Amino acid sequence: MEDVTATTMPLAAIAPLDPAILQDPYAYYFRLRNEAPVFRDPHTGIVAVSSYALVLEVNKKPKTYSSQFAHLLNSGGAGALDAEEAAIMAQGLPWRDTLLTADPPAHSRYKRIAMKAFAPTLVDKMTSYIEETVHRLIDGFIANGAVEFKARFADVLPSLVIADALGVPRSDVPLFHDWLRAGIARLAGNAGRQERIDSARKEIALQHYIIAAIRERRAHRRDDLISDLVHAAINDTDGERPLDDAELYGIIQQIFNAGQETTAHTLTYAIYQALLHPQQLAAIKAEPHLVSGLVEESLRHLTPTNNMWRVVREDTVLGGVALKAGETMLLRYGSANRDETRFADPDTFDIRRSNAREHLSFGAGIHTCLGAALARKEMTVALPIVLDRLQNLRLADGLNSFRFSPGPLLRGVMELHLKFDPA
Repeated sequence: MEDVTATTMPLAAIAPLDPAILQDPYAYYFRLRNEAPVFRDPHTGIVAVSSYALVLEVNKKPKTYSSQFAHLLNSGGAGALDAEEAAIMAQGLPWRDTLLTADPPAHSRYKRIAMKAFAPTLVDKMTSYIEETVHRLIDGFIANGAVEFKARFADVLPSLVIADALGVPRSDVPLFHDWLRAGIARLAGNAGRQERIDSARKEIALQHYIIAAIRERRAHRRDDLISDLVHAAINDTDGERPLDDAELYGIIQQIFNAGQETTAHTLTYAIYQALLHPQQLAAIKAEPHLVSGLVEESLRHLTPTNNMWRVVREDTVLGGVALKAGETMLLRYGSANRDETRFADPDTFDIRRSNAREHLSFGAGIHTCLGAALARKEMTVALPIVLDRLQNLRLADGLNSFRFSPGPLLRGVMELHLKFDPA
Protein backbone atom coordinates (compact mmCIF):
# COMPACT_ATOMS: atom_id res chain seq x y z
CA MET A 1 0.00 0.00 0.00
CA GLU A 2 1.17 3.54 -0.73
CA ASP A 3 2.66 5.41 2.23
CA VAL A 4 -0.38 7.01 3.83
CA THR A 5 1.67 9.97 5.10
CA ALA A 6 2.39 10.99 1.50
CA THR A 7 -1.08 10.54 0.00
CA THR A 8 -4.32 12.47 0.02
CA MET A 9 -6.30 9.26 0.41
CA PRO A 10 -9.01 9.93 3.02
CA LEU A 11 -8.73 7.98 6.26
CA ALA A 12 -12.15 6.51 5.58
CA ALA A 13 -10.81 4.91 2.38
CA ILE A 14 -7.95 3.11 4.13
CA ALA A 15 -8.49 -0.50 5.22
CA PRO A 16 -6.93 -0.87 8.72
CA LEU A 17 -6.59 -4.63 8.25
CA ASP A 18 -4.66 -4.27 5.00
CA PRO A 19 -1.69 -6.65 5.44
CA ALA A 20 0.74 -3.86 4.52
CA ILE A 21 -0.62 -1.64 7.29
CA LEU A 22 -0.54 -4.47 9.83
CA GLN A 23 3.13 -5.02 9.00
CA ASP A 24 3.98 -1.31 9.39
CA PRO A 25 1.09 0.61 10.97
CA TYR A 26 2.96 3.70 12.15
CA ALA A 27 2.29 6.03 9.21
CA TYR A 28 -1.40 5.20 9.56
CA TYR A 29 -1.23 5.75 13.31
CA PHE A 30 0.40 9.14 12.73
CA ARG A 31 -2.47 10.24 10.53
CA LEU A 32 -5.06 8.98 13.00
CA ARG A 33 -3.46 10.89 15.89
CA ASN A 34 -3.14 14.10 13.92
CA GLU A 35 -6.33 14.03 11.85
CA ALA A 36 -8.85 12.03 13.88
CA PRO A 37 -7.64 10.72 17.27
CA VAL A 38 -11.18 9.42 17.78
CA PHE A 39 -12.09 7.92 14.42
CA ARG A 40 -15.24 6.00 13.54
CA ASP A 41 -14.53 3.63 10.65
CA PRO A 42 -17.44 4.04 8.21
CA HIS A 43 -17.15 0.42 7.03
CA THR A 44 -17.17 -1.33 10.41
CA GLY A 45 -18.48 1.32 12.79
CA ILE A 46 -15.55 0.60 15.12
CA VAL A 47 -14.28 3.69 16.94
CA ALA A 48 -10.46 3.82 17.05
CA VAL A 49 -8.78 5.87 19.80
CA SER A 50 -5.16 6.62 18.98
CA SER A 51 -3.65 9.45 21.06
CA TYR A 52 -1.85 8.86 24.35
CA ALA A 53 -4.06 11.20 26.36
CA LEU A 54 -7.34 9.76 25.07
CA VAL A 55 -6.27 6.10 25.40
CA LEU A 56 -5.31 6.88 28.99
CA GLU A 57 -8.62 8.65 29.59
CA VAL A 58 -10.60 5.63 28.38
CA ASN A 59 -8.62 3.32 30.66
CA LYS A 60 -9.41 5.49 33.66
CA LYS A 61 -13.17 5.42 33.04
CA PRO A 62 -14.27 1.77 33.19
CA LYS A 63 -17.84 2.78 34.03
CA THR A 64 -18.12 4.54 30.67
CA TYR A 65 -15.87 2.31 28.57
CA SER A 66 -16.54 -1.32 29.37
CA SER A 67 -14.23 -4.32 29.03
CA GLN A 68 -17.16 -6.70 28.64
CA PHE A 69 -16.31 -7.40 25.02
CA ALA A 70 -16.43 -11.21 25.09
CA HIS A 71 -19.05 -11.16 22.31
CA LEU A 72 -16.43 -9.66 20.00
CA LEU A 73 -14.37 -12.83 20.29
CA ASN A 74 -16.98 -14.85 18.42
CA SER A 75 -16.15 -15.78 14.82
CA GLY A 76 -12.95 -13.78 14.75
CA GLY A 77 -14.63 -10.57 15.86
CA ALA A 78 -17.71 -10.95 13.64
CA GLY A 79 -19.95 -11.03 16.72
CA ALA A 80 -21.80 -14.24 15.87
CA LEU A 81 -20.66 -17.84 15.90
CA ASP A 82 -20.54 -19.83 12.69
CA ALA A 83 -22.82 -22.86 13.08
CA GLU A 84 -19.95 -25.37 13.10
CA GLU A 85 -17.92 -23.18 15.43
CA ALA A 86 -20.93 -22.85 17.75
CA ALA A 87 -21.42 -26.63 17.83
CA ILE A 88 -17.79 -27.11 18.85
CA MET A 89 -17.87 -24.42 21.54
CA ALA A 90 -21.11 -25.88 22.94
CA GLN A 91 -19.05 -28.88 24.06
CA GLY A 92 -17.12 -26.67 26.48
CA LEU A 93 -17.62 -24.40 29.44
CA PRO A 94 -19.86 -21.35 29.48
CA TRP A 95 -17.93 -18.08 29.21
CA ARG A 96 -17.26 -16.17 32.44
CA ASP A 97 -16.06 -12.57 32.45
CA THR A 98 -13.18 -12.72 34.93
CA LEU A 99 -10.13 -10.58 34.14
CA LEU A 100 -9.69 -9.26 30.59
CA THR A 101 -13.41 -9.03 29.84
CA ALA A 102 -14.74 -8.05 33.26
CA ASP A 103 -15.69 -4.70 34.80
CA PRO A 104 -15.74 -3.65 38.45
CA PRO A 105 -16.75 -4.87 40.93
CA ALA A 106 -16.38 -8.42 39.55
CA HIS A 107 -13.03 -7.63 37.92
CA SER A 108 -11.63 -6.37 41.22
CA ARG A 109 -12.63 -9.55 43.04
CA TYR A 110 -11.07 -11.83 40.44
CA LYS A 111 -7.91 -9.77 40.05
CA ARG A 112 -7.38 -9.71 43.81
CA ILE A 113 -7.19 -13.51 43.76
CA ALA A 114 -5.03 -13.77 40.64
CA MET A 115 -2.57 -11.08 41.76
CA LYS A 116 -1.38 -13.25 44.62
CA ALA A 117 0.65 -15.19 42.07
CA PHE A 118 2.36 -12.01 40.86
CA ALA A 119 2.99 -10.24 44.17
CA PRO A 120 6.25 -8.21 44.01
CA THR A 121 7.70 -10.08 46.98
CA LEU A 122 7.22 -13.41 45.18
CA VAL A 123 8.55 -12.10 41.87
CA ASP A 124 11.67 -10.70 43.56
CA LYS A 125 12.47 -14.14 44.93
CA MET A 126 12.47 -15.66 41.43
CA THR A 127 15.77 -14.15 40.24
CA SER A 128 17.95 -17.21 40.82
CA TYR A 129 15.33 -19.57 39.38
CA ILE A 130 14.99 -17.44 36.23
CA GLU A 131 18.79 -17.22 35.87
CA GLU A 132 19.05 -21.01 36.07
CA THR A 133 16.30 -21.45 33.47
CA VAL A 134 17.96 -18.96 31.11
CA HIS A 135 21.32 -20.70 31.34
CA ARG A 136 19.77 -24.12 30.67
CA LEU A 137 18.02 -22.83 27.56
CA ILE A 138 21.22 -21.27 26.24
CA ASP A 139 23.13 -24.47 27.01
CA GLY A 140 20.79 -26.23 24.60
CA PHE A 141 21.98 -24.30 21.53
CA ILE A 142 25.19 -22.40 22.31
CA ALA A 143 27.42 -25.07 20.75
CA ASN A 144 25.62 -24.65 17.42
CA GLY A 145 26.71 -21.07 16.80
CA ALA A 146 23.22 -20.29 15.48
CA VAL A 147 19.65 -20.20 16.76
CA GLU A 148 16.17 -19.10 15.81
CA PHE A 149 15.82 -17.05 18.96
CA LYS A 150 12.05 -16.61 19.02
CA ALA A 151 11.21 -20.32 18.98
CA ARG A 152 14.19 -21.68 20.94
CA PHE A 153 14.40 -19.05 23.66
CA ALA A 154 11.89 -16.17 23.75
CA ASP A 155 8.82 -18.40 23.43
CA VAL A 156 10.14 -21.00 25.83
CA LEU A 157 11.41 -18.97 28.80
CA PRO A 158 8.14 -17.29 29.82
CA SER A 159 6.21 -20.48 29.03
CA LEU A 160 8.37 -22.49 31.43
CA VAL A 161 8.21 -19.85 34.17
CA ILE A 162 4.43 -19.59 34.13
CA ALA A 163 3.93 -23.34 33.61
CA ASP A 164 6.11 -24.09 36.64
CA ALA A 165 4.08 -21.62 38.69
CA LEU A 166 0.77 -23.12 37.56
CA GLY A 167 1.96 -26.68 38.03
CA VAL A 168 1.73 -27.62 34.33
CA PRO A 169 4.32 -30.34 33.48
CA ARG A 170 7.10 -28.94 31.31
CA SER A 171 6.57 -31.77 28.85
CA ASP A 172 3.07 -30.40 28.18
CA VAL A 173 4.19 -26.81 27.56
CA PRO A 174 4.40 -27.05 23.72
CA LEU A 175 0.88 -28.47 23.56
CA PHE A 176 -0.42 -25.94 26.07
CA HIS A 177 1.20 -23.13 24.10
CA ASP A 178 -0.36 -24.30 20.82
CA TRP A 179 -3.82 -24.35 22.41
CA LEU A 180 -3.43 -20.87 23.83
CA ARG A 181 -2.22 -19.43 20.53
CA ALA A 182 -5.37 -20.78 18.96
CA GLY A 183 -7.36 -18.71 21.43
CA ILE A 184 -5.30 -15.65 20.52
CA ALA A 185 -6.12 -16.22 16.85
CA ARG A 186 -9.84 -16.07 17.68
CA LEU A 187 -9.29 -12.93 19.73
CA ALA A 188 -7.46 -11.13 16.93
CA GLY A 189 -10.52 -10.45 14.81
CA ASN A 190 -9.17 -11.31 11.35
CA ALA A 191 -9.10 -15.11 11.41
CA GLY A 192 -10.66 -16.99 8.49
CA ARG A 193 -13.53 -19.44 8.97
CA GLN A 194 -11.42 -22.63 8.92
CA GLU A 195 -8.87 -21.10 11.28
CA ARG A 196 -11.66 -20.17 13.69
CA ILE A 197 -13.08 -23.70 13.57
CA ASP A 198 -9.64 -25.24 14.16
CA SER A 199 -9.05 -22.77 16.98
CA ALA A 200 -12.40 -23.66 18.56
CA ARG A 201 -11.41 -27.35 18.62
CA LYS A 202 -8.10 -26.48 20.27
CA GLU A 203 -9.84 -24.26 22.80
CA ILE A 204 -12.09 -27.14 23.83
CA ALA A 205 -9.02 -29.39 24.16
CA LEU A 206 -7.42 -26.76 26.40
CA GLN A 207 -10.58 -26.57 28.50
CA HIS A 208 -10.60 -30.34 28.98
CA TYR A 209 -6.94 -30.26 30.01
CA ILE A 210 -7.45 -27.49 32.56
CA ILE A 211 -10.67 -29.00 33.94
CA ALA A 212 -8.83 -32.26 34.57
CA ALA A 213 -6.09 -30.33 36.40
CA ILE A 214 -8.69 -28.46 38.45
CA ARG A 215 -10.46 -31.64 39.53
CA GLU A 216 -7.17 -33.32 40.39
CA ARG A 217 -6.20 -30.33 42.59
CA ARG A 218 -9.57 -30.40 44.33
CA ALA A 219 -8.88 -33.99 45.34
CA HIS A 220 -5.17 -33.60 46.03
CA ARG A 221 -3.85 -30.11 46.75
CA ARG A 222 -0.34 -29.32 45.52
CA ASP A 223 2.08 -26.46 46.00
CA ASP A 224 1.18 -24.64 42.78
CA LEU A 225 -0.95 -21.80 41.50
CA ILE A 226 -3.76 -23.98 40.14
CA SER A 227 -4.20 -25.44 43.62
CA ASP A 228 -4.18 -21.97 45.17
CA LEU A 229 -6.92 -20.84 42.80
CA VAL A 230 -8.98 -23.99 43.25
CA HIS A 231 -8.95 -23.57 47.03
CA ALA A 232 -9.42 -19.78 47.01
CA ALA A 233 -12.68 -18.13 48.00
CA ILE A 234 -14.33 -15.18 46.32
CA ASN A 235 -16.74 -12.77 47.97
CA ASP A 236 -19.68 -11.78 45.80
CA THR A 237 -23.34 -10.90 46.28
CA ASP A 238 -24.05 -14.41 47.56
CA GLY A 239 -21.26 -14.34 50.13
CA GLU A 240 -17.99 -16.26 50.16
CA ARG A 241 -17.75 -19.22 47.80
CA PRO A 242 -15.15 -21.20 45.78
CA LEU A 243 -14.62 -20.42 42.12
CA ASP A 244 -16.48 -22.66 39.67
CA ASP A 245 -14.84 -24.48 36.76
CA ALA A 246 -15.64 -21.78 34.19
CA GLU A 247 -14.20 -19.03 36.39
CA LEU A 248 -11.08 -21.05 37.12
CA TYR A 249 -10.55 -21.86 33.47
CA GLY A 250 -10.85 -18.20 32.47
CA ILE A 251 -8.36 -17.06 35.11
CA ILE A 252 -5.82 -19.83 34.43
CA GLN A 253 -5.96 -19.30 30.66
CA GLN A 254 -5.47 -15.54 31.03
CA ILE A 255 -2.65 -15.92 33.55
CA PHE A 256 -0.75 -18.08 31.06
CA ASN A 257 -1.36 -15.58 28.27
CA ALA A 258 -0.36 -12.66 30.52
CA GLY A 259 2.82 -14.47 31.44
CA GLN A 260 3.85 -15.67 28.01
CA GLU A 261 3.00 -14.13 24.65
CA THR A 262 3.79 -10.45 25.22
CA THR A 263 6.99 -11.29 27.09
CA ALA A 264 8.14 -13.55 24.25
CA HIS A 265 7.51 -10.83 21.68
CA THR A 266 9.34 -8.19 23.72
CA LEU A 267 12.36 -10.39 24.43
CA THR A 268 12.74 -11.04 20.70
CA TYR A 269 12.29 -7.39 19.82
CA ALA A 270 14.82 -6.25 22.44
CA ILE A 271 17.56 -8.43 20.93
CA TYR A 272 16.56 -7.37 17.42
CA GLN A 273 16.77 -3.67 18.28
CA ALA A 274 20.00 -4.07 20.25
CA LEU A 275 21.63 -5.59 17.17
CA LEU A 276 20.25 -2.83 14.95
CA HIS A 277 21.81 -0.24 17.27
CA PRO A 278 25.39 -1.38 18.00
CA GLN A 279 26.29 1.78 19.92
CA GLN A 280 23.38 1.18 22.29
CA LEU A 281 24.37 -2.48 22.60
CA ALA A 282 27.91 -1.45 23.52
CA ALA A 283 26.52 0.97 26.11
CA ILE A 284 24.47 -1.83 27.72
CA LYS A 285 27.54 -4.05 27.96
CA ALA A 286 29.55 -1.21 29.49
CA GLU A 287 26.76 -0.11 31.84
CA PRO A 288 24.60 -3.14 32.71
CA HIS A 289 22.01 -1.01 34.50
CA LEU A 290 20.94 0.24 31.05
CA VAL A 291 19.23 -3.11 30.44
CA SER A 292 16.16 -1.67 32.16
CA GLY A 293 16.12 1.03 29.48
CA LEU A 294 16.34 -1.67 26.80
CA VAL A 295 13.33 -3.42 28.34
CA GLU A 296 11.16 -0.32 28.70
CA GLU A 297 12.04 1.10 25.29
CA SER A 298 11.36 -2.27 23.66
CA LEU A 299 7.97 -2.38 25.34
CA ARG A 300 7.18 1.16 24.16
CA HIS A 301 8.56 0.91 20.64
CA LEU A 302 6.99 -2.49 19.91
CA THR A 303 3.87 -2.37 22.11
CA PRO A 304 3.20 -6.14 22.02
CA THR A 305 -0.47 -5.63 22.90
CA ASN A 306 -0.90 -3.19 20.05
CA ASN A 307 -4.67 -2.78 20.20
CA MET A 308 -7.47 -3.84 22.53
CA TRP A 309 -11.27 -3.74 22.55
CA ARG A 310 -13.68 -1.71 24.66
CA VAL A 311 -17.46 -1.17 24.47
CA VAL A 312 -19.04 2.23 25.08
CA ARG A 313 -21.43 1.74 27.97
CA GLU A 314 -23.28 5.09 27.94
CA ASP A 315 -23.68 8.05 25.61
CA THR A 316 -20.64 10.28 26.03
CA VAL A 317 -18.17 12.58 24.29
CA LEU A 318 -14.50 11.69 23.83
CA GLY A 319 -12.05 14.06 22.19
CA GLY A 320 -14.95 16.13 20.90
CA VAL A 321 -16.62 13.13 19.23
CA ALA A 322 -20.08 12.05 20.36
CA LEU A 323 -20.29 8.32 21.12
CA LYS A 324 -23.38 6.17 21.58
CA ALA A 325 -23.90 3.40 24.12
CA GLY A 326 -23.13 0.04 22.57
CA GLU A 327 -20.48 1.21 20.10
CA THR A 328 -17.36 -0.92 19.72
CA MET A 329 -14.06 0.80 20.47
CA LEU A 330 -10.47 -0.15 19.62
CA LEU A 331 -7.75 1.31 21.85
CA ARG A 332 -4.63 1.73 19.72
CA TYR A 333 -1.87 1.34 22.32
CA GLY A 334 0.75 1.06 19.58
CA SER A 335 -0.21 4.53 18.40
CA ALA A 336 -0.37 6.00 21.90
CA ASN A 337 3.19 4.80 22.55
CA ARG A 338 4.38 6.64 19.42
CA ASP A 339 2.54 9.87 20.30
CA GLU A 340 4.93 12.75 19.65
CA THR A 341 3.18 14.90 22.28
CA ARG A 342 4.30 12.40 24.93
CA PHE A 343 7.51 10.90 23.54
CA ALA A 344 10.03 13.09 21.72
CA ASP A 345 11.11 11.66 18.35
CA PRO A 346 8.88 8.63 19.08
CA ASP A 347 9.93 6.44 16.14
CA THR A 348 13.57 6.45 17.27
CA PHE A 349 14.66 3.57 19.49
CA ASP A 350 16.57 4.99 22.47
CA ILE A 351 17.47 2.98 25.57
CA ARG A 352 18.26 6.23 27.42
CA ARG A 353 14.79 7.69 26.85
CA SER A 354 13.96 9.34 30.16
CA ASN A 355 10.23 8.69 30.11
CA ALA A 356 10.09 5.31 28.34
CA ARG A 357 8.46 3.72 31.38
CA GLU A 358 5.41 5.94 30.83
CA HIS A 359 4.42 3.63 27.97
CA LEU A 360 0.99 2.01 28.00
CA SER A 361 2.17 -1.44 26.93
CA PHE A 362 0.82 -2.99 30.13
CA GLY A 363 -2.41 -1.02 29.89
CA ALA A 364 -3.48 1.46 32.54
CA GLY A 365 -6.01 1.82 35.33
CA ILE A 366 -7.75 -1.28 36.63
CA HIS A 367 -6.73 -3.31 33.58
CA THR A 368 -2.99 -2.84 34.02
CA CYS A 369 -1.51 -6.25 33.17
CA LEU A 370 -1.24 -8.43 36.26
CA GLY A 371 1.92 -10.05 34.86
CA ALA A 372 3.84 -6.78 34.39
CA ALA A 373 6.23 -7.28 37.31
CA LEU A 374 7.04 -10.85 36.28
CA ALA A 375 7.57 -9.85 32.63
CA ARG A 376 10.00 -7.10 33.65
CA LYS A 377 11.84 -9.49 35.97
CA GLU A 378 12.24 -12.17 33.29
CA MET A 379 13.54 -9.68 30.73
CA THR A 380 15.92 -7.79 33.01
CA VAL A 381 17.38 -11.13 34.18
CA ALA A 382 17.50 -12.84 30.77
CA LEU A 383 18.81 -10.15 28.44
CA PRO A 384 22.19 -9.53 30.15
CA ILE A 385 22.87 -13.28 30.24
CA VAL A 386 22.00 -13.68 26.56
CA LEU A 387 24.20 -10.74 25.56
CA ASP A 388 27.08 -11.98 27.73
CA ARG A 389 27.07 -15.64 26.71
CA LEU A 390 26.38 -15.30 22.99
CA GLN A 391 29.65 -13.74 21.89
CA ASN A 392 29.90 -11.90 18.56
CA LEU A 393 26.12 -11.97 18.39
CA ARG A 394 24.70 -10.90 15.03
CA LEU A 395 21.72 -11.26 12.72
CA ALA A 396 21.97 -14.27 10.41
CA ASP A 397 22.38 -13.04 6.83
CA GLY A 398 19.61 -14.05 4.45
CA LEU A 399 17.48 -15.94 6.96
CA ASN A 400 15.35 -13.21 8.53
CA SER A 401 12.16 -11.95 6.93
CA PHE A 402 11.57 -9.47 9.79
CA ARG A 403 7.86 -10.11 9.38
CA PHE A 404 5.52 -9.18 12.20
CA SER A 405 2.57 -11.25 13.41
CA PRO A 406 -0.41 -10.66 11.10
CA GLY A 407 -3.10 -10.08 13.74
CA PRO A 408 -4.23 -6.59 14.74
CA LEU A 409 -4.17 -7.08 18.52
CA LEU A 410 -0.78 -8.63 19.33
CA ARG A 411 2.42 -7.50 17.61
CA GLY A 412 5.82 -9.14 17.45
CA VAL A 413 8.59 -10.33 15.15
CA MET A 414 7.66 -13.84 14.03
CA GLU A 415 11.23 -15.17 13.90
CA LEU A 416 14.74 -13.98 14.64
CA HIS A 417 17.66 -16.00 13.26
CA LEU A 418 20.95 -15.23 15.04
CA LYS A 419 24.58 -16.30 14.72
CA PHE A 420 27.31 -16.17 17.34
CA ASP A 421 30.60 -17.82 18.25
CA PRO A 422 30.01 -21.46 19.32
CA ALA A 423 30.95 -22.26 22.88
